[in-house]
Amino acid sequence: MSRLLTVAATQMACSWDRAANLATAERLIRQAAAQGAQLVLVQELFETPYFCVDHRYEYQSLAVPLEQNPAVALFRRLAAELAVVLPVSVYERDGNLLYNTLVMVDADGAVLGHYRKSHIPESPGYHEKFYFAPGDTGFKVWNTRYGVVGAAICWDQWFPEAARVMALQGAELLLYPTAIGSEPQDASLDSKDHWTRAMQGHAAANLLPLVASNRTGREQGQQNSLNFYGSSFIADHTGALVQVAARDGEAVLLHTFDLDAVGDYRRHWGVFRDRRPELYAPLTTLDGHTRR
Repeated sequence: MSRLLTVAATQMACSWDRAANLATAERLIRQAAAQGAQLVLVQELFETPYFCVDHRYEYQSLAVPLEQNPAVALFRRLAAELAVVLPVSVYERDGNLLYNTLVMVDADGAVLGHYRKSHIPESPGYHEKFYFAPGDTGFKVWNTRYGVVGAAICWDQWFPEAARVMALQGAELLLYPTAIGSEPQDASLDSKDHWTRAMQGHAAANLLPLVASNRTGREQGQQNSLNFYGSSFIADHTGALVQVAARDGEAVLLHTFDLDAVGDYRRHWGVFRDRRPELYAPLTTLDGHTRR
């Protein structure tokens, strides 16, 4: 019997009304579950606006321990009620360190573990190094009720190594919650198509379906504003786009994958059979030069 998995990507705009953001996320999750979704992906750091647009120490107080985070608690309740897998992106405080973290909640409400964002960007309007320590979990996959899921976060999506590691660890699906839009230093720069193609490449190279959820709307900081370009999507295991949202407005996208058929395709294609890891030592260096 084939293992069918129906996944959903959502997108929404966020405000400083944290309760309203949680309510919107819940509404979209319920909408997706009512349409048959078994896994629903909500965008990166959806509890608030994307505070990394500015350097402001007071925003560091938004981080709380995972066990105290209201989004984690809400998603655990929803997952158990609706029998859906719910990855949840939150701002985590662990002692003196702050992380951009994804918590994987299984379809019974149990927390399977968490992943801390590995690649931390720093550019105009995206000042994440001010807010987040580099993740210390390594890349993770989880054996959920409906399949083995790998997840990384936003800037991680530009690094093919992350996707390949999750594939090697047995992922059957890749997830990328994200927050990306305009570039304050260059109003003419629109990275939307580049962003999409980068992740399509991860899906194609690893022969894995992929779900990306982005935020929408204009968010104003003290010195910069960002226009998030939505365009959340679902790609199949060849990298083809099977569902795409608009640049603006809320969205709930759904698609069903036959994980067994995709797994057969992946094995038959021979990409993993023909890997030559003994040749890849330069990947473990910053400059591509191995030293003895």
